[in-house]
Amino acid sequence: MRILHVISSVNPANGGPIEGIKQFARAHIRNGHQVEVCSLDAPDADWVSSCELPVHAVGPGYTHYRYAPALLSWLRANVHRFDAVIVNGIWQYHAQAVWRASQELHFQYFVFTHGMLDPYFKRRYPTKHLKKWLVWPWSEYRVLRDAEWVLFTSETERQLARESFWLYRAREQVVGYGISPPNLHAGQVDAFHEAFPDLQGKRFLLFLGRIDPKKGCDLLIEGFGRAALRAPGLQLVIAGPDATHWRGALEARAKAFGVASRIHWLGMVSGDLKWGALSACEAFVLPSHQENFGIAVVEAMACRKAVLISTEVNIWREIDADGGGLVAPDTADGTFSLIERWTALSASERRFLGERARACFEQRFTIEGAAARLRGLLAGSGQADGMRTSPMSAAE
Repeated sequence: MRILHVISSVNPANGGPIEGIKQFARAHIRNGHQVEVCSLDAPDADWVSSCELPVHAVGPGYTHYRYAPALLSWLRANVHRFDAVIVNGIWQYHAQAVWRASQELHFQYFVFTHGMLDPYFKRRYPTKHLKKWLVWPWSEYRVLRDAEWVLFTSETERQLARESFWLYRAREQVVGYGISPPNLHAGQVDAFHEAFPDLQGKRFLLFLGRIDPKKGCDLLIEGFGRAALRAPGLQLVIAGPDATHWRGALEARAKAFGVASRIHWLGMVSGDLKWGALSACEAFVLPSHQENFGIAVVEAMACRKAVLISTEVNIWREIDADGGGLVAPDTADGTFSLIERWTALSASERRFLGERARACFEQRFTIEGAAARLRGLLAGSGQADGMRTSPMSAAE
């Protein structure tokens, strides 16, 4: 099978969607399939040439909408080469271009929304939501309505997607998500400590992700500041790009809580440094206000690390049921309780939670099963239980 993913950007700093494409692609390629990507990036962008997959960059895309007129022409000339087309993400031009091309050329396409219909955004950005609602009937509504399948990584994501717009119709299917078991080795920890020698021999909690209000970084600073008094040896590591230039304000917040010297800012880490950080940490922490799946959460569990997460991480129920970590609301008190409960555990109890985390990963979050379900849908042979639905018909 020849599979085409269409996405706004393959820049890894943008987070989950491109990482999801890579994880699915590796599993597909291992099973003899071909995967290519079409993006709205400029052809000379560094992340295009460094991407592990063949990328057809037809940008640059202009404005926040990422309008790139060359995309529609490229699809007209090339879509016949592929057996399946998957749109990754909505609200930017690439989704509309695929819909328009499908209307002209009569091919089926599939959509991963990647959490972009979560009602969190409706609550957090009401003005933006109003603007989206004004164009919704003529834009993303049609993209989802006419897709062969709209794909979700969890049942929670599917249910939440129905709450943002009352005019909603889609043929839904949960395919799951995950990663391949990582190839861990001692050299990754050595490389991490060589790059960040101040953390050698230190106990630390790890936050790995974009420094962004959605991720609850302010809650993390406050929760750590309040709990750290009872754990004088514990450090906090924040690794990720400062996407919103928020770090200065967060550092001031840490200083106010008296823990600035115990918080380490690493910037974005990847490859062996990322796996070294995950292997060296005591636990992973993410008090996010909205997390469609949480790929870094699963990566931590694959490294036998317990995860301290909010109830807004969509896979929290599975993790809580399997005992792979601690869960609390996405509030300052909730984040404080996560860290306080963790520091109250004995070393053997912490190790046990780490083993439960690995077991949860192996049972629920390896990519092979999700990739097989996706291929079944793409080939038209999956045992699908989805249906075209709307909030009204779902209620009935």
